[in-house]
This record gives sequence, C-alpha cells and structure tokens, in this order.
Amino acid sequence: MTLRHKLLLVALCTLALPVAGWLYVRQMETLLRQGQEQALLATATAVARSLAVTDAPLPLAGKGWYVQQAVSPITVDGYGDDWAPMTPWSQPLGKNAKLLLAEDDNGFYLYIDVRVGRRTRADAADPNALSADHLILDLYQGDQHRRYLLASAAPGAFTALPLDPPVGGLPDRVTGQWQEDGSGYHAELGLPRGLGLTSLGVGVYTAVDGGDPMAADVRPLWRYSPDLSQELSRLAPDDARARLLSPAGWLLAQTGRLTTTGPQPGWLSSFVYRSLLANPLEDAEAWTSDAPRLDLPEVQGARDGQPTAVWRQGEQRDSVVLATAVPIERDRSVVGVLLLEQASRAVPLLANRAFLSLLMTSFGVMLVAGAILLLFATRLSLRLGRLRDAVERAQLDDGRMDGQMIQGHFPMAEADDEIGDLARSFQRLFEAVGGYTDYLRTLASKLSHELNTPLAIVKSSLDNLEHAELSDEAQPYLARARDGVARLGTLVRAMSEASRMERAIAAAEPEDVDLVDVVRGCADAYRPLAGTRRLDCVLPDQPVHLHGAPELIAQALDKLFDNALSFTPADGWLRLSLRAVDGGAEIELANQGPPLPAAMQGRLFDSLVSLRDKATPGDAPHLGLGLYVVRLVAERHGGIAAARNLEEGSGVAFSLRLHGMPRQRLAG
Repeated sequence: MTLRHKLLLVALCTLALPVAGWLYVRQMETLLRQGQEQALLATATAVARSLAVTDAPLPLAGKGWYVQQAVSPITVDGYGDDWAPMTPWSQPLGKNAKLLLAEDDNGFYLYIDVRVGRRTRADAADPNALSADHLILDLYQGDQHRRYLLASAAPGAFTALPLDPPVGGLPDRVTGQWQEDGSGYHAELGLPRGLGLTSLGVGVYTAVDGGDPMAADVRPLWRYSPDLSQELSRLAPDDARARLLSPAGWLLAQTGRLTTTGPQPGWLSSFVYRSLLANPLEDAEAWTSDAPRLDLPEVQGARDGQPTAVWRQGEQRDSVVLATAVPIERDRSVVGVLLLEQASRAVPLLANRAFLSLLMTSFGVMLVAGAILLLFATRLSLRLGRLRDAVERAQLDDGRMDGQMIQGHFPMAEADDEIGDLARSFQRLFEAVGGYTDYLRTLASKLSHELNTPLAIVKSSLDNLEHAELSDEAQPYLARARDGVARLGTLVRAMSEASRMERAIAAAEPEDVDLVDVVRGCADAYRPLAGTRRLDCVLPDQPVHLHGAPELIAQALDKLFDNALSFTPADGWLRLSLRAVDGGAEIELANQGPPLPAAMQGRLFDSLVSLRDKATPGDAPHLGLGLYVVRLVAERHGGIAAARNLEEGSGVAFSLRLHGMPRQRLAG
C-alpha cells in the first residue's frame, strides 16, 4: 500500500465527525424531549390537582358501569345489530356474560349477552322462575332502588317482574325483547331518559352453575359529562388535548384537539428524522381520538399512581405527539386519570436542522482534511521518489559513486525537515563509500608499484643463494621460494597491466563502424581456434552502425571467446550473434558448458575474479582480467556487460550492449 493510500485511509477517519454529529443530534433530541416531557407533566399535574380540590363531579374510587353515547338510533328487538359500533367496548358481566349500556335523546338502553350451553327456561311470572335461567336488574336513584326479574320461556317480548315495592320515580313496568341462539341468549330493554339513574345492578343466574339467584353486581354509572368537559377546558392549556378518564380508562370528559403549527417538512426530512434521528416512538393509534375507553400504557401507569409520558408518531407527516398521564387523587385514592396530549413539529424540525447543519459542516471538514492530506501525501511521495531516483543514479554501472552528482545535485539536501536530514545522511554516506571505492580501484596500481622493489630484493637474494653451498635438504625450499616469487611477479605485472588497460581504453579514438563487419571478421578468426567445436555466427541482413572503437570491441570479443573456449567441451558448440537494439547494438556469445554459480554472477566482471581452476604449482596463474576488460569496453561505449544462464540449462551467454562513444567536438 502506497503512502498516499495510507494517508487517504487516515483521512477517512474524519468520517467520525458526521458520526459524532449524528450522536450529538440524537442526544439533543433526547434532551428536547425530556424538557418537553417535564413541562407537560408539570402542566398536567397542576390541572389534576385543580380538578381534585374543586367541586368537579369526579367518579368515586372503584368500579363502575359506563354508558356510551348511541351513534345511531337503537331499536329494542333483542338483536345486537344496532350495538355493533359499541361492541368493542362491551363490559364483562360475571363469568360468561357481557353488558352494553347506551343512551340517546330517546331513552336509556341495556343489552345483555349471556353465553350458556344448556338452558333452563321459565317466564318471570312462573313460581319457579328464580330456579331457571334469569337476569336481575337493580335500578338506583340515589339511596333508593328497586329490583326486577327478567326471564322468558321463549324468544320474543317479555315484561320484567318487580321484586320490590314501588319507589317514586322508578318504573313499575319494564319491557324488552328476548332472543336465543345455539350458544346462549340476548336480552335488550329500554328505559325512559329522565329516570336520573345513579347506579345500576345487573345479575346473571344460570341454573347449571347455581349460586345466589338474587345477586346483582351494583356499580355507579359513568358517562361522558359536558359539565366536566367545560370545567376541564378552563384548566387545560389551549395547545393541547385533555381527556379525563376513569381509573379503568373510560372517557368522562374531553376538551381541545391536537394541532400542529409550522411548515410541513418534505418527505426526505421526514425520512431522515424517523430513520436516523428519532428515538423510539410508539405507533400512532388513530382510534384513541374518539374511543370511549383508552386502554393505553400511560393510562395504566397513572392508574397505579405513577405519572407517565409516552411519545407517539403523529398522524400528520413528521409530527410527534407527547402524551402524559397523571393520576387524580382524592383522599389518597385514584379517582381518575388526566391524559394530556400535545402534538409538535418543533422537535423534528430542530433535530433535522441541527443534523443537516452538522452533516454539511462535518462533510466539508472531511473533504478539506482529505484534500489537504492527499496533497501532502502526493508531495511527500514525489519528494521520496526524487530521493530514490537520486540514490539510484548516484551509483554508476561499475560500482563507483558519481561524485559530481553527489556533491552538486543531490536533491533536497538543503531541506529543513526530516527528508532533508535523510538526504544529507545519504549524501555523507555516498561520499564515504565513493572515497573508499576510489581507494580500492587504485589499490592495484599502488600495490604493483610498491611491491616491485621488495620483490627485486627477494629475487636478488635468491639468486645469491643459488651460488652458495646449500644442503640437499634446503634445495626444495629454494625452488619453492623461486616459484612463489615468480607468481608474485606475475600478479604485480597483471595489476600494472590492468591499470595500463584502463588508461588505454579511456584514450581510444572513436570512429563510425559497421558492427556486422567487425563481428564477421572476429568469427572468421575464431573458427580455426575452435578446433572440433562448432562455431555459429548469426548476423542481421542490414548494417549496424555505431560510433566507437572497433579495436576495443574486437579485444572484448577476444576475451569473451577465450573465456568461452575454456569452458566448452571438445564436441560442444559456440554461437556469436549480433542484433540492433534501440539506440545501439547487442553482441552475444553463447557457449555450451556448465552454468554460472549464483553467488558469482554479480562479480564476474570485476578485476582479479576468475572461475577457472587454480593453477598447479609451477604454472602461471589465471588472473581474471579478461571479463574486467569486457566491462571496461562496454562502459566506454555507454553500455553494459552481462552474463546469464541459458533457459534450457545447456550453457551460458555473455552479452555486450553498446550505445556508442560520445562524438568529439572540434575546437572552432
């Protein structure tokens, strides 16, 4: 991974900014909600206390029967079709019965649905009616009440039998309709509107279950109160909907309505708020606006004496509803629940605006930071690339250091940062390596000059020893000393020869030559020397012109041929080829023989390096100057010398890539 890619990954860390902004906006939205919850709970608590201390007609603690407002005219026929809209809010009666109560401008109605598998039938006037299946109806006017027996031996109209003496204001005759089906029976009856009933008792007796035939569940009657609604409207805030409920959740009073103000946001803002910003919201329940009973979690919490706040999704787009429920207490008993609801777009709008602002700012900062880091990484990469190129150019092909480039053109050596320190360190290192390399290159000529005098002294001393009388045991040692002196002399002369060859090659005069003629002439001269070995010459059809020294090229080919001939078996082959390349030519001499050792491939063209077997005592040593001369000739022609093993492993190939010597300018 490049440096720019790494810094680009570092720049991506700035993505933490929009994430942090998103978390901040969610926290802000939570704080806004908490503030609104506390304000609305305080308002609801104040309204609930006002209702508790005033003479508002609140219900008493305990259970009650709720009387619904009839949504359509009710016909007393014993069937439940007229009661269908009110059926979801039927009230349980005993183990297996349900009760529905309703009133309108024409009267007060009861509908009782009893589920029983086996019936025992009798009319109300039958002496055994209390032992059969029947209903007990107990009507209350304040402290006065009167009970009635409802029973029928067959479906149809029935007349209730009064069980108590007449009471002023309560009817003597109660009629209704009795219907049956396969799973039970229904009883429907109507009473006059103006009875002023305060409580109602209803009892269901089933013969198969037994029990008290006169028992009735007596509860106060609860209904929606316009007077209580008016009292509530004076206390509740104008921008909220207030509902007064019984502890069981029945609606007793209501005022206000949910309204949202402010601009309606678009679908995108709504999606962003609901998907990214909004903390959990309860689902919107449209039926809670006009339902006679609200069985909601917040109402259940307030019924247990705990003020509760719940956030719901609003019916309008991108609106939320805060519902708070607080208990209304009298004499330390919960007699009602005040449900205060407030719709708002302020929280979503503020959250959206804050989020979009932070998002744009964060992305702007991220883009700027990424661009700055990318530019910095690009500049740093370019500077490091220049330094790398300079390091590669500082070393010449022959291993020497380019002192002129190091001293005067080493890039970024004057920079004040860490890269400048690194460049100066490289410069000092190359200066030291260059000086040491120059010392090693001139070491051979220095040694050859310094060793001539000691060798002459040793040789003259050995000559004198020959004229002295030596024992037979000393003669072998004298011979070995003479052999060693001869070998040292050969080495000294070889080192001197290498220095002379360098000077000679550097002084060679270039000319325009056709390499095809040079290589062909060398190949013709080598064939008699190859003996039984096969020598092939591969030349191009077109001339290959080069500005160089043909005698140096021929001398290099002589060295390569001599080296190849010594490793080629007697029945082997050699191949000399020439081809033109871009800006020059390449001469290659391949031969059959053993492959090059991997450890020596980088040192073959150095001075005094040889792969031939060590000479036996008395033979002249091989000094390894041939390939060194080849390298000098290649470099003099602006090229390189290389060696490689053939792909099939059958031999090796030495090549000279030449680009030509520079043309000399004539002085004007």
